[in-house]
Amino acid sequence: MEAYEFYATPENGVIVIPEQYRKKIKAGVKVIILEQIHDSVGKRSAKTNRKSDLLLAPTIATSGWKFSREAANER
Repeated sequence: MEAYEFYATPENGVIVIPEQYRKKIKAGVKVIILEQIHDSVGKRSAKTNRKSDLLLAPTIATSGWKFSREAANER
């Protein structure tokens, strides 16, 4: 399987394959769509910032809790 990468803007659900790749494609293709999430200036969009907030590790306030090695290792 050969991979070709290019950027395109879909128009009415159609993505046009550039001419230089059309000549190389002899059979069917596997399509994977990765949405471009940066605006034209290259800054992160608000949509991206919201998604990254979901990736933050949760924190738990543990002040006042007592931990012991024996209790942690009990089964």
